[in-house]
Amino acid sequence: MDRRQLLGSLAAVGAAALVGCTSDEPAARRTTSSPSPTPTPSAAPASPSPTDERPVRPRKESVVAEGLGVPWGIAFLPSGDALVSLRDEARIVLVGRDGVRTVGEVPGVVPAAGIGEGGLLGLAVPPGDDSVVYAFHTSESDDRVVRMSYSGGRLGRPQPVLAGIPTSTHHHGGRLLFDPRGRLFVSTGDAEQRELAQDRDSLAGKVLRIDRDGRPVDGNPFGNRTWTYGHRNVEGLALDASGRLWATEFGDKSADELNLLQRGGNYGWPEVEGEGGGDGLVDPKVMWGTSECSPAGLAITRSTAFLGALQGRCLFSVPLRGERAGAPRRHLDDGDRVRSVAVAPDGALWVTTSNTDGRREPAQGDDRIWRVTI
Repeated sequence: MDRRQLLGSLAAVGAAALVGCTSDEPAARRTTSSPSPTPTPSAAPASPSPTDERPVRPRKESVVAEGLGVPWGIAFLPSGDALVSLRDEARIVLVGRDGVRTVGEVPGVVPAAGIGEGGLLGLAVPPGDDSVVYAFHTSESDDRVVRMSYSGGRLGRPQPVLAGIPTSTHHHGGRLLFDPRGRLFVSTGDAEQRELAQDRDSLAGKVLRIDRDGRPVDGNPFGNRTWTYGHRNVEGLALDASGRLWATEFGDKSADELNLLQRGGNYGWPEVEGEGGGDGLVDPKVMWGTSECSPAGLAITRSTAFLGALQGRCLFSVPLRGERAGAPRRHLDDGDRVRSVAVAPDGALWVTTSNTDGRREPAQGDDRIWRVTI
């Protein structure tokens, strides 16, 4: 099976931020403080606001690249080319008009074993500075964020920015997202140690906010790196047009989630899964049953959140109206495990498949990056 062969063609260039993993993993035992929900796709009713009301109709238009092994993180450059991390190969490739070529390998990465979820995960480029690339990866002893110089089409050696994030076989998080002011959001999983999610001083089961050197940002709610806590495994982060931060989260036995992240918010894990926690816990905006979604990468455009669904094998769209979310809809429902989603400058989406990650039999040409018009 020649799934490491790199082929590429680009019908349109683009930019955005994305990422993902799966909840069809061995499930941990769940404890709840309220009856366990058994959700079908649901959401709070949407309220009108002056946003883009045109209906979205995602459609695969062309293949951007194929023959990629578990493409995970995407970071677009001002040129319109994109850096893409290949999870199991610890390799970063440049996808552009000239096809696909390797720009560097990241030493020290411990890839996933079997149906594990580690390896080279999220990528991010600071706003206004494409001379440096940030990456999230698993190592022998921890998960970490590293920084690499990028010049002349080659990556420099990684320098640790944030080390000591607890690691395990599953639940790494791994998403990186810069806000317009250059603050870096980092999503981490609970490393299969669920109690760490409620420990606000632990780096596990969180969304962190750090500066470019890995230090806590002034204004963080607890005086450390924690921005939100009580997460099981967040693999998608995206900002909407008003600067609100949204996240996708893998459930355990009952509820996958789309959450609006509030500064200092407690999202309940492991005390509760899904909605109904009360006592200061933040409920999700949308829920799915864990067998029908496994939400991975996340992108927001045209007042709509687009989620890659691994177990659901589709792309979900969710209309957003301010802080409210409407009912989700399925798209690209043709059997591919969908991992990452990104918005290109021309308004199209880049959507990656994840058929070579060990959870299904890949087809010839997997994995692919699709250009999807909406």
